[in-house]
Amino acid sequence: MPHEIVYGTSVIRYTISRADRKTLAIEVHPDLSVNVVAPLKATLAAIEEKIIHRASWIRKQQYYFEQFLPRTPKREYVSGESHYYLGRKYLLRVRKSAVDTVKIKGGELVVTMPNPSDTMQVKKLITQWYHHQAGKKFESALSNALTTHFRNKVGERPQLVIRKMARRWGSYAPQGKITLNPEIIKAPSRCIDYVVIHELCHMVHYNHSTSFYHLQDTLMPDWPKWKQRLERVMA
Repeated sequence: MPHEIVYGTSVIRYTISRADRKTLAIEVHPDLSVNVVAPLKATLAAIEEKIIHRASWIRKQQYYFEQFLPRTPKREYVSGESHYYLGRKYLLRVRKSAVDTVKIKGGELVVTMPNPSDTMQVKKLITQWYHHQAGKKFESALSNALTTHFRNKVGERPQLVIRKMARRWGSYAPQGKITLNPEIIKAPSRCIDYVVIHELCHMVHYNHSTSFYHLQDTLMPDWPKWKQRLERVMA
């Protein structure tokens, strides 16, 4: 079961494996994952205390490995480059037209506009299109999760806010507000379902406690698969 602590503005997520040993070891892997190899009788409180104590070292190791991870090429917003929508890759085609439009046609993301060479306008149109599609998809995913899983677990329907965030996919505020990053519209639908369910679980258990993960495991047993898929798409 994954665990996590908040360190400054970062969240350190880690797994725990048990071994017949006397001391506790922390492993940081090239994919940035963190694993704690703990003695059989080590308590969760003791493990968390050790993680907090070594948090600075863990982040330094992750920063080091981060430089070797594959990066998404910087978008130039010209015909021929690839863009993702709901987990599928589409080739961008920018064409001249009197009207600004963005549409999916076959395997292409087609943008029409008066001046196809204006890459800043292409970027603006695509960003607006993503935001619009995210609004519809996220509302649908929220309604489905509330109807299917949370009918008797939460009170009023939370307010949905769509806002781009630098390092987060979503967040929940105790005032009953869920914020989702429009960038996750590029990931498969089940990845979006995972983020929505994750944030709704916070309406029942605000912290990342054992009870929180038990609820998430119950509602979406395969959530680690979709979390990993989302991490790959959003890298």
